[in-house]
Amino acid sequence: MKSKHHLHTQLLRIGSAPFDEATGTAPVNLPSVRTSTLRFKNLDILDALQEKRARGERVTTYGISGLDTHRALEDAINALEGGTYCVINSSGLASIHLAFMSVLKTGDHVLVSDNIYGPVRVLHDTLLKKLGIEVSFFSKQDNLEKLVKPNTRLLYVESPGSLLMEMLDMPALSKFAKAHDLVLATDNTWGAGLLYQPLNLGADISVIAGTKYLNGHSDVMLGAVVTNREDLAEQIHATQYALGNSVSADDVWLTLRGLKTMAVRLEQHTRNTQTVCEFLDQHPMVSRIYYPAWHKDPGYELWQRDCHGTNGLISISLNCSPEAAKRFVDALELFGIGFSWGGYESLVQWVSPTVLEAHSYWTEQGKALVRLHIGLEDVTDLIEDLTQALDAIETK
Repeated sequence: MKSKHHLHTQLLRIGSAPFDEATGTAPVNLPSVRTSTLRFKNLDILDALQEKRARGERVTTYGISGLDTHRALEDAINALEGGTYCVINSSGLASIHLAFMSVLKTGDHVLVSDNIYGPVRVLHDTLLKKLGIEVSFFSKQDNLEKLVKPNTRLLYVESPGSLLMEMLDMPALSKFAKAHDLVLATDNTWGAGLLYQPLNLGADISVIAGTKYLNGHSDVMLGAVVTNREDLAEQIHATQYALGNSVSADDVWLTLRGLKTMAVRLEQHTRNTQTVCEFLDQHPMVSRIYYPAWHKDPGYELWQRDCHGTNGLISISLNCSPEAAKRFVDALELFGIGFSWGGYESLVQWVSPTVLEAHSYWTEQGKALVRLHIGLEDVTDLIEDLTQALDAIETK
C-alpha cells in the first residue's frame, strides 16, 4: 500500500492475498497460514535466510516466528503505530514482559507511572524483584529528576491509564527520557494506534494488547511490541526468539479480520459513549466521569492535542460506598461483568478500593469507582439499563 493513502484505507488493504500466477485470482483475505516446520529447497537458500536473520532481518526459518499471516498483521500494526519493527505476542501482558526483558538486566532500575495496568505490579513482585531489577513508581506530581538514578534504564508509562484514563504528556516524558538516556516505553492499548501514536510523540517502544480494539470481538488473546529504533528492534527480536513466544496463526488471522472494521467500530463506540456521558453527567448519583475526551476531564486538553479520536472506555465515581455500588453492577442487564474491554459488547467492572490505593490520580476516597466499556448496542437501551441500575442504589 502507498503511504499517501489514509490509514483507514491502508488497514483495509494490508494483508490482502497476492494473485496466484497460474490462475490470476486471489482471495480477498489472506488465509491463515499454519505451520510448525519449514522446508528449504536447498542448503544455499537456508544459508542465505540464516545470514539475513543474523543481520536482524525479519525472516522465518522455523514456524515459531510465523509466516505470511503474521507478517501481514505486523505490517498493519506498524502502519497504525508509525513503527518500523513489530513482534506479535500471546497477550498484552506477554508483550509488556518482552519490552521489559529486552531493555533491562540485573542491577537496572526502571521508573513506572503509578497509573499502569495492574498486572505490571504483579510482574514486578513475582519476577523483576527476583531478577534484581529495581522499580520506582511515580505520579505526575513527582519530580522525576529526583527519582532517576545512575542505573535507571527504562521509563515505562501508560497513557491514558486503563482504569482512571489519566492522560500523560508524552512529548515531555520523551524530552526527559532523552536527556537521561532512558528508553521510553508506553502501553498504547487504549489508543490502538488509530487513536494515539506515542512513537510519533517521542516514545521509543509502544506495547499494545490486540485482545482489545484490534481484534474487537472478544475471542483472541494477542499483544504486540512496536518500535521505530533499529537498535531496540534488534534487542526485542533477539529477546523474543530467546523466550520462544509464539502466537496461533488463527488468532493472528482473526485479529487481521477485526482490523478491517476497527475504524467504523470506534466511531460507533465514540458516539454511544458521548451520549452516555451526557446522561451520566446529569445524574445525581454520578460524582465524576473519567474519560479524556469528555470536556470536563482534566486530561481533555492533552487529549485534544495528542489524540486522533476516542473509544468506549470510561470510569465513573458514584456518590455511594464501594459496597453499595455492587448493587448497581449486579442490576445491570446489558453490561456483562468482566475485566476486559475493546470488544463489541458492553462490560462493567467493580473496582476494589485496595486497587485504587496505588493510583495517585484517585482523590475521591470513600466513593465507589466503576469502569464501563460502552459497546455497540443501541444507546437508548444502554441508557435505560444504566438508569434502572442507578435507581437500584438510590432505592436502598
